[in-house]
Amino acid sequence: MRESGVVRTTVDGPLLEVVLDRPKANAIDAATSRELSRVFAAFRDDPLLRVAVITGAGERFFSAGWDLGAAAEGEEFESDYGEGGFGGFCELPNRNKPVVCAVNGMAVGGGFELAMAAEFVVAADHASFFLPETSLGIIPDAGTIRLPRILPRVVANEVLYGGRRLNAEEAERWGLVNRVVSAADLADTARDLANRIAAMAPLAVEAVIAIDRTVGRLSIEEAFAQLRSGDLIEYERMLASDDAQEGPRAFSEKRDPHWEGR
Repeated sequence: MRESGVVRTTVDGPLLEVVLDRPKANAIDAATSRELSRVFAAFRDDPLLRVAVITGAGERFFSAGWDLGAAAEGEEFESDYGEGGFGGFCELPNRNKPVVCAVNGMAVGGGFELAMAAEFVVAADHASFFLPETSLGIIPDAGTIRLPRILPRVVANEVLYGGRRLNAEEAERWGLVNRVVSAADLADTARDLANRIAAMAPLAVEAVIAIDRTVGRLSIEEAFAQLRSGDLIEYERMLASDDAQEGPRAFSEKRDPHWEGR
């Protein structure tokens, strides 16, 4: 385990587990965000790591988002949050590895935005999600971009404009959350999901993430044109990889594949 004050990390084989531990509400100031950015940049660059799981310490808050106490003391809204932007991974360049958010309580403001930026979200049954920024005279900038791409427009509008709070069951129903479990089962469920993804061919997972980010908002015709253009590096690397031959070979030989990531 590596500890640096408010950010704790543990490596378990191909998994990186990150715990945000900043009493009382796991709020994130600029210094904490920069530390999270360093953690997730190292995750991105380590060929042995395939999936990250992030959660908050305690059971009340996953994260209260931007530290309003730091803001009251003069920290700027557009501070230096590190290479990955606020929270460490939301805007991290070339992060083609998935992140699982294990939401152990309230995901507020920037904490909710972390969950939106993750590829997978598992929530405790007492978790909730809301964006209070308009009541504070600001906006949830990442949420304003991401949430209308996930929720129906009128639901997203109520959350963005009016601060509607979604409980865990609603979040699952609207597709914000993969599954809802008891608080006691949260860590194991998130870890099991991460291990299942980590068992897949790493270059194939990387290609899926890259394709989704590149063509996800294009028309079907435009998306296929982009896919066949030869310009999607991750897709081309996957096609030419040893792993792309290993998968069918292992299937025909009735054995588990051995992925090399090349």
